[in-house]
Amino acid sequence: MPVIVIANPKGGVGKSTLATNVAGLLARQGHAVMLGDVDRQQSSRQWLALRPPTLPTIQGWDVQGSVVRPPKGATHVVLDTPAGLHGKALEGVLAIVDRLLIPLQPSLFDIQATHAFVQMLRAHERAPRIALGLVGMRVKERTQSNERLQEYLATLPLPVLAWLRDTQNYVQLAAHGLSLWDVAPSRVERDLEQWQPLKEWLSR
Repeated sequence: MPVIVIANPKGGVGKSTLATNVAGLLARQGHAVMLGDVDRQQSSRQWLALRPPTLPTIQGWDVQGSVVRPPKGATHVVLDTPAGLHGKALEGVLAIVDRLLIPLQPSLFDIQATHAFVQMLRAHERAPRIALGLVGMRVKERTQSNERLQEYLATLPLPVLAWLRDTQNYVQLAAHGLSLWDVAPSRVERDLEQWQPLKEWLSR
């Protein structure tokens, strides 16, 4: 069962946006998806609560007393993680993850936090068994901050899987428990194009 983790110790980088849309993509492809939220803000869990029942099903954790586990029949797990992920919580995530997506925005603070996180991940003993990828979030084209972000990411030994633009599409869809994959493609055509490399990476 593939476990896909969305992580960055910096808060506000778009982890929940990325997690909910990855889960929506996998569900649309016919997989039995669990979206787990281990962030105190519980943004992904709230998104699940808004999701219309007529759409492809995405389940949350199976909670039995103090035991929390993926529901029976789940084939894919997507985990949304909190800011400041470190210590035992991080070790627990790294023990089960197959693919780890690192979202970041074009800001100096995001770059600094991500740099340290990437260095730590690459030095970890499990690093050879984890597929790592970067995703630029809320990217504004033809801005100096975006240019600096692209220059920085070019120095990292990790693939940049997508540059996702700054658009209200994500905000408006999230308010209704929807992902890009739950609306008419013509409505989000440009965004779907930006997701194509990431979509291919997830299917490998």
